[in-house]
Amino acid sequence: MKTSLVPGPGIVVVDKPRGPSSHQVAAWVGEILGAEVGHAGTLDPQVSGVLVVMLGRAARLARLLLRHDKEYVCVLRLHGDVEEERVREVAAGFEGRLYQRPPRRSAVKRQLRIRRVHSFEVLEVRGRLVLFRVRCDAGTYIRSLCHHLGLAIGCGGQMVELRRIRSGAFGEEDAVTLHTLKDAAVRASEGDRTALDSLVLPIEAAIPDLKAVVIGDRAVDAVCHGAVLAGVGVLEIPAFRAGETVALVTKKGELVALARTLVESAATGPGRTGLVAAPETVFMAPGTYARGWTSK
Repeated sequence: MKTSLVPGPGIVVVDKPRGPSSHQVAAWVGEILGAEVGHAGTLDPQVSGVLVVMLGRAARLARLLLRHDKEYVCVLRLHGDVEEERVREVAAGFEGRLYQRPPRRSAVKRQLRIRRVHSFEVLEVRGRLVLFRVRCDAGTYIRSLCHHLGLAIGCGGQMVELRRIRSGAFGEEDAVTLHTLKDAAVRASEGDRTALDSLVLPIEAAIPDLKAVVIGDRAVDAVCHGAVLAGVGVLEIPAFRAGETVALVTKKGELVALARTLVESAATGPGRTGLVAAPETVFMAPGTYARGWTSK
């Protein structure tokens, strides 16, 4: 692999084109930037839109990002002529919990599952074509949703085009084309990193809603080595329950690790004795901050 153009972990939100697989697009990003990559949320080859590509240690966010809600715009073709009012009436009933079984072409086991559709909005009906926007749980099969909507309307139907417009915290406004990324990488290799630095987002951008525990500089390297965080290393603490996933961040807002809380926030606090949270996924490399601990 060529010399990396990204000095640390980060996120690139790619506007995936129709044709290549998500894996291929992520691999191209890796080749362009000279970085190890992973992606969050597979899109079928003929589906376009927001694909979150994780660089370096950011790939450890996958288990969290894969659970984030998704939003799509889809075109459904009905197999018969139906009044628009009927289409809108039936579509409104698709909000809420739905039972789904993965399609036969899916790579996962075809077990019945429950997914939630948070919103279902019919944008336009033109003849037998229905344009709609849907926000749903991760793992919702829109192709199956189209099939079931067609059955519920009474004439049958099938998905003809699909685009993902949001994945978790990232939307179309954050996405860049592979061509734009390549141009920025070429300029960076020539000494001008301005464009590339604006495209590679910090990993903190992927988890804006996660509760953050601010830790002191002397505690950072210990956490990077897997040490359980104690109250004496805490500077600021939000309200949380025991067993909750929180972000451990520096005073500068840098993500150090994701951790599982061991106690309720009411039972601990900055500077107090006792253990607070156990790191589960560490993102910051050891040695980034000076060692502030000793071993016996």
